[in-house]
Amino acid sequence: MAEIEWPWQYSFPPFFTLQPHTDTRAKQLAAWKSLILEYYRVTKQSIVDVREVHSSPLFNNTAINRKLPSEVVLLVLEELAKSGNATPLDKTRQRWLVYWHTLEEWGEIIYNWAQENGFVGSVCTLFELTQGEDTTEQEFYGLDNEVLIRALKTLEATKKAELMLFDDNQGVKFF
Repeated sequence: MAEIEWPWQYSFPPFFTLQPHTDTRAKQLAAWKSLILEYYRVTKQSIVDVREVHSSPLFNNTAINRKLPSEVVLLVLEELAKSGNATPLDKTRQRWLVYWHTLEEWGEIIYNWAQENGFVGSVCTLFELTQGEDTTEQEFYGLDNEVLIRALKTLEATKKAELMLFDDNQGVKFF
């Protein structure tokens, strides 16, 4: 797993406390959004469970003995949802999918790969896309299956692909 480069704010104790001043809070939330997206990109993770955030080094800096409160994590996730970089997985908003690219961007990245590699007009399994030998150098290699399906649905909506999801056979045909 790749190492993340922590920004300077991560070692600054007030970064872990929601700031009361409007401008400072906006900068703090923007910095958290950026850090979360970078962390999930580097670690190739996709799911945040708000109930378990304090076991993650992202939200718990043991070096300075600071944790980001769960309410603030939820606030940042809601901000990420506004920009298309997160979606709640349950009604209680405790589990979230995080995308370091929006679903539309993921769809385009995958579609461009399919075009460049001659897969237009043919079928690829979802396993081939995220685990196959042809994609080891691609950013979507190792992508969470749920994120992949949601990204491919954006291609389906623009008639660039058709998802084929039945039983254990999951694939996509690119047009």
